[in-house]
Order: sequence, then structure tokens, then C-alpha cells
Amino acid sequence: MLKTLRYLLVLMPLAAAAQSTPPTPPANPYPFTPAQDSVYVREHYQKFEYMVPMRDGTKLFTQVYAPKDQSVRHPILLQRTPYSCQPYGVERMRRRVAPNPFMLRDEYIVVYQDVRGRWASEGTFVEMTPHIDDKKGKTDHDEGSDTYDTIDWLLKNIPANNGNVGQWGISYPGFYTSAGALSSHPALKASSPQAPMADLWRDDAFHNGAFMIAGNFLFYTFFQEHKKPTKENQPVLFDVNDPDGYHYFLNMGPTANSESQYFKGRNKYYHENFEHPDYDDHWKKRNILPHLKGIKHAVMVVGGWYDEQDLFGTFNTYKAIEKQNPGIENIFVVGPWVHGGWAGSSGQTLADLDFGSKTAPYYQETIEARFFKQHLFNDPNRGNTPSPALPEATLFETGTNRWRTFDTYPPKGTATKQLYLGGNGKLGFTQPAAGAAFSEFPSDPAHPVPFSSSINEGFSADYMVEDQRFASSRPDVLTFQTDALTDDLTLAGPILAQLTVSTTGTDADWMVKVIDVYPTDAPQDPKKPDVVFGNYQQLVRSEIIRGRYRNNPSKPEAFTPDKPTPVAVELQDVLHTFKKGHRLMVQVQSTCFPFSDLNPQTFVPVFSAKPSDYKKATHRVYHGKAGASFLTVGVLAP
Repeated sequence: MLKTLRYLLVLMPLAAAAQSTPPTPPANPYPFTPAQDSVYVREHYQKFEYMVPMRDGTKLFTQVYAPKDQSVRHPILLQRTPYSCQPYGVERMRRRVAPNPFMLRDEYIVVYQDVRGRWASEGTFVEMTPHIDDKKGKTDHDEGSDTYDTIDWLLKNIPANNGNVGQWGISYPGFYTSAGALSSHPALKASSPQAPMADLWRDDAFHNGAFMIAGNFLFYTFFQEHKKPTKENQPVLFDVNDPDGYHYFLNMGPTANSESQYFKGRNKYYHENFEHPDYDDHWKKRNILPHLKGIKHAVMVVGGWYDEQDLFGTFNTYKAIEKQNPGIENIFVVGPWVHGGWAGSSGQTLADLDFGSKTAPYYQETIEARFFKQHLFNDPNRGNTPSPALPEATLFETGTNRWRTFDTYPPKGTATKQLYLGGNGKLGFTQPAAGAAFSEFPSDPAHPVPFSSSINEGFSADYMVEDQRFASSRPDVLTFQTDALTDDLTLAGPILAQLTVSTTGTDADWMVKVIDVYPTDAPQDPKKPDVVFGNYQQLVRSEIIRGRYRNNPSKPEAFTPDKPTPVAVELQDVLHTFKKGHRLMVQVQSTCFPFSDLNPQTFVPVFSAKPSDYKKATHRVYHGKAGASFLTVGVLAP
């Protein structure tokens, strides 16, 4: 959520059967500079501002950028956001309207709306508004009904519209897009939830019960309650003056101190996390996934392999819509992007990696612009000419750096296999018959494993592909790896780590990482002379779980000290090729700070734990007769 807000407030007003041959990127992928876009918007669009009434009488602030050319009818594109419609005032124009620059000259009627209770809109804001499946009367409202009422008003009051509406949004606006898809308005023909928030406890505020301390703390300093409509930015509650997030949050002490010494009850949204550490009804009713049913129009779910915020939401929104709405067009696009990276101007590099092409403009022009054009234009002379349907799944395969298309997701031809952890740091597809019964490591909350080797504010996107040699050299990180691969190995689809573990304490977090280890003679990148790629340990996927929730996220349960216990960690999906000569590595650790907060390693409520509750412990991962530990992966045939 933190990077999302900065992205939406800064970037968006400025701008948003396998085929193995990578498509050719556009020759001139970004033909218009932001300044030129600004001139074009002023010359070709007129801006209006309205207070649009909802069924219960609440009025939502709505901006309309309408093409000046009223001789033809235009489709409507809608984005609903809690992050402000800035700039306010009909005389102040965005530099760019529409999701991307390739759609600007298609001349949509582009609409932005402050959601209920945010910024210039009336009403009361609720985090991840619970969806009401069976609404009764005008007092029952949710984001689906607000979307319906908005669309209905636009069709009746905005001239020269062609009767077709599409919607899109990234992250929190992605959630509003998912919820809006449930409006059932007959004019809604296309929705694109992008990196959508879906289940806050599972992936955003928490990760399987581990509190995302840095992301939440930094986000809620400025995402505050609006007690009445406003068009003014609120001052942050307090400044974080330490550039080293690891140092800052470690000095903060227990998680409880972030509330008692910093927020002090001044942000009710931050405090809600303290009131609901378990996956209780507060979180369950905010999970949009079970409600994604009855959708009749086309959907395109978009995300990035390296989304540091809403990875779970991306994959599970697509899967929920696919399962619960058989027969509709529901397509899936995933590229080598961080959160919202597909809306930028390049998408070619991330940290030390170069993906070989400008992946963001390719997506914008050949996929996103095409998707909306196919479904929203009625006039064949304005873009709705017959063209092949977009593939079910368009995915960027990392490791080989190529786009691939599939007619199912996960791809057909993917075989499920087990990748076993073994003694002496061995890793392989055959369960070890002999060897050490376990590997063990110490865990000290006073000296946690940093989530990144770089100095940052405590929350960054680069960590998703970062070199893990800083971690593998630590005694509190277990490392398992294969021999050098004799052939390319492509993992596709979900990864589930099924561990047998024990701890000398009564609680522990468990983090599992999948890593691509480059060969010793890996070539240097002349553009990055300071990066040693020989034996580079590129992070491919990772996830954490708070061990007390291993059996039931709603009912925390202590560990029995020293007792072997099964723990499953869902790592999310990948499409990555480990090349011949590379090794596949798995790391297991217990801390990932300050990406997630510290577990006291004693079975006490974390949000009220005192310094004395935080204890050192010794953890074991079993791989012998006492119990196997392995990863269930999908291996895609060549």
C-alpha cells in the first residue's frame, strides 16, 4: 500500500498453447513525452467536476475528462480511488488521462472518483468495504452499488457517450475494480483489476499473520481519516528521520511500541490491526474473493512477478474469477514488474536485473489498449475492427526473459513434483534415504535477518530479486541447493513449502525462499561493473508465516517445544527458468526484518508483547526419519 500511494499520487497524474518466441516490442514504445501529453489533454479534452448522488443520498466527488469532439460517441473509462482525484479544479488538468499513453488519443471519456469518505466525497470510509451479496433497500450499499450508481449517472448525464463503460485500477483502486465488477450494470463491458488488494490479512497488512510493520507504519502516517470532505493534503502524523529502516524499527522495540509511542491512537486504520491480530470476522468479511461471482463482462487481471505488496491478490483474483464465473472472458497478464510497474515507461530493469526489453510499453500498447478497445468501441471505424482474441494468459518467463502465451493457467503440461530438503545442504527431486535427521539454526529477535542487504526505509521492491548471499552467509539461515543443472528447469504455477519443524520456544515465524544460483563463470554485465554475477543468488520467490497460525488462521496455537510439527508455507506462483549450469537453492529462516515484525518466539499476544517476552530460540528443519521437508512445485515441460 505504501508504494501504491506514492505511485498513484505522483505517477498517475503524469501518466498506468505456449508461444515461445518473444513478441517484438514497439519500435517507438513511448512516442509522447509527458509535456506533450499535457498539451494534448488541454487541446482535446474538457474537464468537469460533479457531486454524484448514490442511492442513500451520499454524494461522491467525480471528475470527467470528456473529448471536445462531440460529433462522435465515446466509451467511458472509470477509476475509483481512495488516493484522491488531484488536481482539483476544472482549470487544472492532468498531464495524461486513461490508463496509458497509447490510449490517450483513442479519446475515451475518462472518469476519476473519490470513493465514499475519502477526500472531496461525502460519507464514511471503511477499509476494504465488505461486499453485501443480498442488498435490501437504499441503506444497503457497498462498492458494487456505488459503482452501479456512478455508471448509471454518467450514462444519463455525460453527453456523447456510446453506452459502454470500462474500469481499471491498481492496488487499492484494483480492489474497487474487483468490487465494481460485481455491480451487474449492463453497460459495464470490461474490467481490469490490476495488483488488486483482495485479503488484507493474507497479503498486505499481514502475510499469513506476520505483521508488515514497515509498510503499515510508513503508509498510515499519511493515510488518515477524513472527518469531512477535503481537497487539501493532510500533514503526516510524524516524520521518519532515519534513512536506515532496519536500524529505525529495531530501535523502536516491540511491535506494541509503534502504537503506544508513535501513533498513540491517532490513526484508527492502523489501530485496527492491533485489534484484530487473528483472521477473525473483521478480516473475513473484507475478503472480496468469495464474492467474485455472477460477472458477465470481460475481465483482464494484471500483475507483476515482483509485486512486493499484492502478489496474493493478483493470482487469487484471477483464480477466483476463473473458477466462479465459467465461460466469461477472463484473461491474465503477468510481467517482470514491481507493484504497478506495468504503468511506467520502461519495465526493462529491476535492481541488478535486465529483462532485455521495455516490457511496460509492450503491455500498454499490445494488450491493455487492445483489451479496452475491443470491448468498448461500437464504431468499426474507431478501433473495433475484428482482431484475434487476446490469449488466456500472457506471461513473461523470467530467467529466459521472453513473453509466452498459454490457453490455460497454470499452463498445460505442468507436472507436480516434490523438491526435497536433505542433509548437508542438499536439495533434489528424490527423497533422501539417509543422512542427518535435521538441520538447525539459532534465532535471536535482537539480531534478526534483514529482508534486504541495502539501506532503505524498511520497505522496498528491489528485495524481490535481490542477491541473497548476504543471507546465506548468516548462521541463522539454512541453505539447501541442487547440483549444477544439466538441463534448463522451468517452474510454473504455485509453490507450496511443506516443512517439518521444531523450536525450543513456543512460537516461531518460518520464511522460505526459492533462489536461482548463477554459475561461477556467469558473465559480467558491462552496465553494472560493481555487481559480481558469478555465484549470484537471485531471489525468485519467498513468503513467511507466523507459526501460531499453521493449523488455523483464526485460532492461534502454541508449539510444543522440541516437538516435530508440520508447517505449510504458500509461496505464490512463478514462471521462471533455471538455466543449465545454474543451481536451485532454498533458504529457510525465521526473521525478515523489518518487512515483517518480530515474533517474540513465546506464545504471547504479539501486539502487546513486552521486551522481556522476546526470547532466543533454536529452530530445526527435519529431513530424515522424523519427517520430510519439501517444496511442491510445478515443472513445465520444454
